[in-house]
Amino acid sequence: MDLKLTGRKALITGASRGIGFAVAERFAAEGVAVRLASRPGERLDKAEATLRAVGADVEAFGLDLSDPAQRAELVERCGDIDILVNNAGAIPSGTIDEISDKTWRDTWELKVFGFIDLTRAYFERMKQKKSGVIINIIGAAGERPDYNFISGSAANAALMAITQALGGTSPDFQIRVVGVNPGAVLTERTAEQGKRRSMRLYGVEDRWQERFPTMPFGRPQRPDQISALVAFLASDLAYISGTTVSADGGAIARNQSH
Repeated sequence: MDLKLTGRKALITGASRGIGFAVAERFAAEGVAVRLASRPGERLDKAEATLRAVGADVEAFGLDLSDPAQRAELVERCGDIDILVNNAGAIPSGTIDEISDKTWRDTWELKVFGFIDLTRAYFERMKQKKSGVIINIIGAAGERPDYNFISGSAANAALMAITQALGGTSPDFQIRVVGVNPGAVLTERTAEQGKRRSMRLYGVEDRWQERFPTMPFGRPQRPDQISALVAFLASDLAYISGTTVSADGGAIARNQSH
């Protein structure tokens, strides 16, 4: 399917690995000029080099997007874009008693206020040219809040609300704002978290895949499956705005007995 994205320019945050890099790869394959934003370091350098090696129009910005000043710097340096993919941010699990005030505020600065600041900046620019797409990669806990992931659940729910509120009005300016709630995705971060959980529960790292059979289809999804959805949502084929798409294999819809 030709998504007719060739010639457009996309900014992807959290793009050095996982879902963010998969989205960048997919966009590059569709002829999109990709701009990667992530903390500076070897991962970002490798991501940029990998895309450059296949002929992509790519530029990387090594910035700490938990810092409002560096978010503003990103907008200034990157300039106008056609597609914004907000993806940066990881919030640790924990109950309200376990998450410290500092952790709560620091992680929200990136995952919540980082999304908000970049959305505000680019929404204004997109309004001026009357075109653009903003895609928020959020998380399934926004739909099914979890006591053991209370900070992330609240953050995701807030981002879903922002997506709906803004995306309901944005078509007046020929802009679409959509969200994606990935379920379990097999990324490096997922593996790292799984190994830590396995060590905590069983004293060894290598049992982290034991819960796979309980997932929809008996496995987590691949990053390229999320990136394919994002590419479609970014295209003019998607008559979608103000909606957050659940991409969890039906996990939220499953009966609790599963």
